[in-house]
This record gives sequence, structure tokens and C-alpha cells, in this order.
Amino acid sequence: MRIVVTGATGNVGTALLRRLTDSGDHVLVGLARRLPDDSAFGDQVTWRSVDLTEDAALGTLVDAFEGADAVVHLAWGFQPSHDLSYLEELGVGGTRRVTEAVSAAEVPHLVHMSSIGAYSPKEDDARVDERWPTQGVPTSPYSQHKSAAERLLDDYERSGHTTVVTRLRPGIVGQRTAASALLRYGFPALAPSWLIGLLPVLPLDRRLVIPMVHADDVADAIVRALTQRAPGAFNLAAEPPLTRDDLAEQLGARPVHVPSQLVRTAASAAWHARLQPVDPGWVDLAFALPLMDTSRAKDVLGWEPRIDAVSVLRETLDGMREQAAGPTPVLRPRTVARQLRDAVMRGPVSSRSRP
Repeated sequence: MRIVVTGATGNVGTALLRRLTDSGDHVLVGLARRLPDDSAFGDQVTWRSVDLTEDAALGTLVDAFEGADAVVHLAWGFQPSHDLSYLEELGVGGTRRVTEAVSAAEVPHLVHMSSIGAYSPKEDDARVDERWPTQGVPTSPYSQHKSAAERLLDDYERSGHTTVVTRLRPGIVGQRTAASALLRYGFPALAPSWLIGLLPVLPLDRRLVIPMVHADDVADAIVRALTQRAPGAFNLAAEPPLTRDDLAEQLGARPVHVPSQLVRTAASAAWHARLQPVDPGWVDLAFALPLMDTSRAKDVLGWEPRIDAVSVLRETLDGMREQAAGPTPVLRPRTVARQLRDAVMRGPVSSRSRP
């Protein structure tokens, strides 16, 4: 099978390439803005550089997609969080360009990485299946962009294309080798990673409940969807849903109840002051996320996560403490010295221009 992967150097992308190269049965093309060196995945992946925010990317995409049995669209952006036009152009505009190229190249199967973040806010803690509305959380830019990408796919499918479209909606995706990237995007630049193990208290609302899943299990779901050319949406999450107390236990901190609105106010003030890189919409999203029913993935794909959610959290936090990294520029090691150099030369990650 000839498979083209956008965002192939990221968290899920590297997990997917590990899985696909292990089998040795596929012709693989990896697309990313910044390419890894030749040591990443050896000679089993052909790499092409493309910037999905540019209209000029369409020609590169069509050329890369020619003759493909499937395209797996994983590319997305989380920073700079103060540049919403760029993030929208990458996430929503990039998805539009991918669908246009899939159509032009007549690719028979498109797998799109959506997210639990596309879902509308929960009403209670009942689990929702794939029919739950995907209008997003209004105050979360990430959620609104994921929702907009879903609308693009709705329009694409209604237009009469014969391409089979698969949408995967995972919870928060973690793994050890993504730890440096997650810290770089969500932790104050000058704070050393070992501070994670010294947090005395965790001031969060006790109502927090978050679905999580390992990147390798997401990769397994993608492979199953590719093999079966399965249409439609699939929720992906491991058990149990993570609570505030689970997070506190893994951090070695004492949980302290602080209402979510106060947490949001503090996060917003720190974000606007450029003291931390996470926009306050993520706080809104965290408390609006529904719990997911993953029965369809089990029944249709035969998918079940091999790694429980607490283990995913533990692995990811251990990776953060130990500055674990992956073999690509996106997953490069995070150090305070490098963070300081980048902050001085290019500004905070939440507002800096692209390298």
C-alpha cells in the first residue's frame, strides 16, 4: 500500500511511521515543513517538505498524492497561540488544501485526524458516541478550528467525491518521545523540566475529567482504518478517564480545589503577559470535554487500547521530567538553554515567527 502522511514528524505521525515501517509492507511518503535527518526511519520513508499554510502547497500535495492508496492527514499546529490567523490557516486551510489535492489525485481513502476537541460541550458525564455534535467549544480556538475542519469534510463528502473519509477523534494523545514537544508548547520557557516533580499542590477544579490515549494505540487505529478502508468517525480513548486526583497523584502533588473560572482567569492573565504559552481556551476546553464511548472503534475496527490512561499519563510525565525526545525537529529535546536562546532571538513560542 502506498501511504502518504502529512504531519509525519509529530506525536502521532512518528508513532504511525514506527508501526508502518515495522511491517515493511508499504511505500511511505512523509510530509512536513521541517524534515528529519536521514537517520529517522532509515530509507523506508521518502520525505517531502511542504508548508500547508501556503497556496503553493497544493501542487506539492497533488504530486505527492499521485498513485497513493491512502492519505493520512495529521498536520496541525498548537503554537504560536497568539497568532490565530496562522493556526487557522494551518489547521483549517491545510485541511482544505489536502482535500483539494486528494480530489485532484483521485486518492481512494483519506484518514483525517480530528479530535475530541471538535465536540460540543458536554451536558453531564454521560459518554457520547460519534453522533454527538461537533460544533466545538466557542471560546477555544483549537476546538473551533477542529470543528471547522469537520465542516470542510462534511462539504467534501456531500459534493459527491468517491473518496472514503475516515475521521479519528482521539482524546489527549501522549507518549514518552513527545514529552519535550509538549513541554515546549505548554510550559514556561525558562522553567526547567525537573520542576514538574517538585509541585507541592495542584490547584484545579475537582470536576476535571479528561480522556487520554497512547500515540501507539492511535497508530494502531489508523492502520486498522487503512486496512479496512473504514468510513465514518471513530472515538479513541483509553480507560479510565483521568481525573484531577489522578493527575495530582502522578505529579506527587496535593490536589486543591480551585473553581475552573479562577483557573481560567489566572491562565488568561499569565498568557496575555507572555508568562506561559497556553491560551485560556484550553482551560475552557478541558472542562467542556465529554467522555467518549469507543464502542464503534471496537465493533468496526476491532480496536482496543493496549495501554491504560493512567500509564499513558505516567509515561508522558516521566518523559517530561527526563527531557525525552524523538528523532524529528518537532520532537527535539527541550532544554532551558535552548529555550532561552530561542526566546532572545525569536521571542516567546506563543508569538514567535516560524523558523
